[in-house]
Amino acid sequence: MRFLFSLLLALMALAAQAGPPQILLDVARFRNLNRVEKGAEVEIYVTVPTQSLLYRQRAPKAFQSSAVVTLDILKADGSSAYHEVITLKPPVLNDTTIAIKNPQSFLKRILLPDGKYTLRGTVKDQYRSTGGETTVEKPLVLEGPAGPFISDVVLLSRPAAKSGGDDNFARGGYRLTRAAGGTYGRGADNVFFYTELHNAPVGQPLRVHYHLTTPDGSAADADADLTPQSGRPTTIVGQMPLGPLPDGPFTLFIEVYGGPGNKKLLAGHRAIGQRASAEFGQVSVPADR
Repeated sequence: MRFLFSLLLALMALAAQAGPPQILLDVARFRNLNRVEKGAEVEIYVTVPTQSLLYRQRAPKAFQSSAVVTLDILKADGSSAYHEVITLKPPVLNDTTIAIKNPQSFLKRILLPDGKYTLRGTVKDQYRSTGGETTVEKPLVLEGPAGPFISDVVLLSRPAAKSGGDDNFARGGYRLTRAAGGTYGRGADNVFFYTELHNAPVGQPLRVHYHLTTPDGSAADADADLTPQSGRPTTIVGQMPLGPLPDGPFTLFIEVYGGPGNKKLLAGHRAIGQRASAEFGQVSVPADR
C-alpha cells in the first residue's frame, strides 16, 4: 500500500511537470559611471519557476529538483562578450504535491561597452532525458544619450528599502526586490518601481509624472517633485496603486518635466508588467550567486 501511495505521488508530480522548464529574464540597463570607458552596467535577473522542474526522490520524504542555467551575451558579430553556467538546487521538499513551489532567482551585474548585443538564457532540467531544455533570447542595445534620460525602470514586488549594503540587490542606496517577469499576483495592491535620471539640470526642482494604463483604457496618474543630484544619477522610487485595473498587461510611464512651469518634457521611459490577481504571488528565493 505504501508503495502504491508513493507511486501515485510520483505520477502526480510528473503530470504537474509535463511541460518544458521555464526561464524568465528581466534586464535593466544602467549607465556605467566610469567616465574613461563609456558603457553600461547590465543587471540580469534570472528566475526559474520550480513548478516546471522534475523532482527526484533523494531519500524517504525528500524530493529535490536541479537545473543548470547558461547565460550568454553575444556581440553583433556573434562572438562572446559574456558566458557563465550556474547550477540551481532548490530546497528539498517532503511532498511534491504541494501547490506552491517557490521559484529560484539570482541576479548578475555585467559591465559592457556601448553597442548591440543578444542576451541568451538557457535552462536545462538535470533530471529529464527529453524535453528538458528551454532557451530565451532578447536583444540588448547599450547607448547613452547626451541629454537628460531615464534608465530602465525596474518593477519591484515591494517598496524600495533604504539600505547601506553593497551587494547585487542594492542600488542607489536602496535594496530592491524585483517582481519576476513584472508579474503581480493575488494580494498585490501596488506597483513599486525604481529608476535613475541622468544629466538632469541642477539647481531647479523638476516634476515627475507617473501614468499607469492598460489596453482597455483604464488608467491612473500621479505627480511628484524631484530635486536632481549633482554629479551623480538622481534616483526615482515610488509606487502606484493597481486599484480597479483589470487583469492582463499594463504599462507604467515615467516622465520628467522641467523648464517654465515644469511643462517641458525632459526625459521619459516605460515598463510593461502583468497583473494576475487569480494567481498566488510566489516569493522568489534568491540563490547565492
